Amino acid sequence: MEQFEAIINKIDEMLWGVPLIVLILACGILLTVKTRGVQFRALGRALKYTMREESGGHGEVSSFAALCTALSATVGTGNIVGVATAISAGGAGALFWMEIAALFGMATKYAEGLLAIKYRITDAQGGILGGPFYYIERGMGAGWKWLAKLFAVFGVLAGLLGIGTVTQINGITAAVRGFFDPDGVNTVSILGREYSLATVIAGLIITLLTALVIIGGIKRISGFAQVIVPAMIVIYAVLCLTVLVTHITQIPAALAEIFESAFGLRPIAGGAAGFTVMMLASRNGIARGIFSNEAGLGSAPIAAAAAKTKEPVRQGLVSMTGTFIDTIIVCTMTGLVIVLSGSHTADLSGVSITADAFGKGLPFPAAVSDFLLMACLSVFAFTTILGWNYYSERCLSYLFGASRLGTLIFRWVYIAAVFVGPYLTAGFVWAIADIMNGLMALPNITALVALSGTVSRETAAYMSQTRK
Repeated sequence: MEQFEAIINKIDEMLWGVPLIVLILACGILLTVKTRGVQFRALGRALKYTMREESGGHGEVSSFAALCTALSATVGTGNIVGVATAISAGGAGALFWMEIAALFGMATKYAEGLLAIKYRITDAQGGILGGPFYYIERGMGAGWKWLAKLFAVFGVLAGLLGIGTVTQINGITAAVRGFFDPDGVNTVSILGREYSLATVIAGLIITLLTALVIIGGIKRISGFAQVIVPAMIVIYAVLCLTVLVTHITQIPAALAEIFESAFGLRPIAGGAAGFTVMMLASRNGIARGIFSNEAGLGSAPIAAAAAKTKEPVRQGLVSMTGTFIDTIIVCTMTGLVIVLSGSHTADLSGVSITADAFGKGLPFPAAVSDFLLMACLSVFAFTTILGWNYYSERCLSYLFGASRLGTLIFRWVYIAAVFVGPYLTAGFVWAIADIMNGLMALPNITALVALSGTVSRETAAYMSQTRK
């Protein structure tokens, strides 16, 4: 098993090297230029659209519900565990590169949402289908259908083996174990290995809740997301702001550390300096940032395609607010809390880093802050599990056609993946997730670049028509 994990980690390092990082950033920069900085000049309009329903739109759920479904899949362990992992591995500067990737990623997410609506279809049962596989096939041409199928295969695998299931349930059970049984006193033996009883119980509960929700399909998932996602983001933001406000005098020093580390001006663990530090920071920041907001992966447009709208640009604007909320707001607050607390330099890993930072920063007893963080992480990760079930189902439908029996079987396989997730090692789980993210990104980025002219024309036409 150790040799297999070593191979997986090596593949992860190769995939998330300079070429893919440059490709994803270059795509965001290209789309920013093509749309004349739509993420900056139209952000106010985009935020208004999220709360204003469009009349006469065609689809399955409202634009807000589609956004919440997308956010339910993106606001997860990446915002708490992923940020901590990035800063721990790449230094405080990883947060800077996470933000840079997100700023350009907003243009990427905008293009994804626009193309999802422009090229979506209605199936024989009246269901709305859309996403990268359709804008690859219909936008780039039937000769590229192989690329669309490749994306769909990677999407199914990402849902089952990576970002959708094992990373999320692994993060939940780690947080629950850290709160209820940090010393591993109460254990049970499963297949010859000892696991905390808290891990087993939490895994069973989340598996059961997952089954209860996802069997209901997109309408139940989006209905659940509309209520839970906004509430959990507000609660988590209040906790972060409490730490930042009560330690406001330490923020300038934290910002200085982030900037210096981002450009190799401040060494990190092991005495690495200069270019090596910058590469560690950029690699970890961009990889974890993409894991968190999924800009460029092609997942969010699958949810966007179901929105009740008749205007592709409008939905593109709504979609890009997801990256703004997820990374520019939530991840930034998490990162600042971690850096100003100094928890990223301690001998900790994963959620323990964030827990330590909140324990130091919140004006509550440690038990209270630990419980609040555990609750936020659990809800964040649970909604991600739900959102990614929908994504991977759509990928499966594209590959094999719509089938009620096939969908039902897949849902139970997905539930089984959630069930086994707690018993895999965290490092292995995150490496697998990174690999699947990278594999999904490649065909999607190819399509976004190829269709950037379409995005530019649609944007210019809409902005001209709606200019006041």
